[in-house]
Amino acid sequence: MASALYQTIEVLSRDKGIDPEIVVSAVEDAIALATRKYYKTQENVRAELDRETGEIRAYAYKTVVETPEQVEDPINQITLEQARAEVEEVQAGQEIRYYKATDVLGRIAAQMAKQIIFQKVREAERDTVFNEYNHRVNEVLTATVKRNEPQDVIFDLGKAEARMPKREQSRLEQFAVGERVRVVLLRVDRAARGPQVIVSRAAKELVENLFRSEVPEIYDNTVEIRAIAREAGERTKIAVMSRDKDVDPVGACVGMKGMRVQSIIRELRGEKIDIIEYSDEVTTFAEKALQPAKVSRVSITDLGEKQLEVIVDDTQLSLAIGKKGQNVRLAAKLLGWKIDIKSEEEKRQEVEQQMQAMSAPAATPIEQVAELGESITQKLIAAGITTVEALADMTPEQLEEIPGIGEKTLEKIGVAVRHYFGQYAEGEERPAQAEPAPAEAATPEAAEASNAEAAQADAPDEAAAAGVEPEAEPEAESAPSEDAG
Repeated sequence: MASALYQTIEVLSRDKGIDPEIVVSAVEDAIALATRKYYKTQENVRAELDRETGEIRAYAYKTVVETPEQVEDPINQITLEQARAEVEEVQAGQEIRYYKATDVLGRIAAQMAKQIIFQKVREAERDTVFNEYNHRVNEVLTATVKRNEPQDVIFDLGKAEARMPKREQSRLEQFAVGERVRVVLLRVDRAARGPQVIVSRAAKELVENLFRSEVPEIYDNTVEIRAIAREAGERTKIAVMSRDKDVDPVGACVGMKGMRVQSIIRELRGEKIDIIEYSDEVTTFAEKALQPAKVSRVSITDLGEKQLEVIVDDTQLSLAIGKKGQNVRLAAKLLGWKIDIKSEEEKRQEVEQQMQAMSAPAATPIEQVAELGESITQKLIAAGITTVEALADMTPEQLEEIPGIGEKTLEKIGVAVRHYFGQYAEGEERPAQAEPAPAEAATPEAAEASNAEAAQADAPDEAAAAGVEPEAEPEAESAPSEDAG
């Protein structure tokens, strides 16, 4: 007959759902450690529980080796010669036991043994829970509400406790202690403190399971659920298709007078559900996914990035987007595509802008106006004028504000721009067409000479503007040196 201690171990094992041998091993390890602590020894200590009498014996043991040279740990090893002096029939590789009294361990050793037993049992219990539920992830379980905490809800699964965090709860739901509800097993967290089974009422698998249990056509695979997008407590969109052409997938899910879908809505505490017929054509599927809004047209803008452009009537734009973007967000999740919704007016304005951009003339670099010359061109570029079109749009007053540009230079710029656009006054000579190369070669030199004249003419104006009196005209013989400078 088993001892009272072993019977107690068996009862504890059944309550915790663990193997009794795990508890026995925990008790033996605890006594061995307490014995080592009490005797303050570094010897290897082991304990054994006698299941019949309930007695626990602790002993130190040494391993027998052949020769003294093989002894690596004198505390835990003994030579064959020394061992045979104690036990005649001992062989190399066997153990010599030295039993130690356990009735002298005391209260401190017993408390330490108790803590070790509790820790071992707790670890064994967590391993049992992990092995029981880890392969059942995404499965729908029936659980009983055990207690409500400030953020979490604790459920009883029968063999373990489960925790439902705040983010996995629907805002429409509140639970009473003892209430039975269906939950989705999300994961088993082995390292968690407290309940390690995490469940959810916000997962889309819950909606799928409810439809499978309420709609026989889904249960027997006549109607298939292709996609689900859900925001718990707000709205769910579910796409279904029929394998039988005579079965309407949407009608099968709705049921007679909406009885089937209403039963699911009650289980979800009033969450709205949109049932949509699935289509392999993504544009058609997008139109249905955005219901109840009416879509004008759908086009694929980027096939690689999976982007769609949806155009709706101006009056349907807010309905298509939904409250806080919920409708289009759920539709995008359902399709797995990015959706850009625009009204007819927004699309029209976008097309007009594109047409204007296409019809706008190309910008011409200002360096192509050869008559301006290098010095004037550099002044204009320094002032931020880099294109002929920008120069042509400027007024004389704006040009005069640029440093180094006076009346003569201003007149020269006007002539150069007119000539660039092919506008010549009467008496002005057009460039010869027959000999373009000499004309082009002569143009920069003539332009530089003209620029020098314009700069000399503008110099008094600039000096006057700066408050500096112009110098007296130089002697005739000094003029060439100034021109050279």
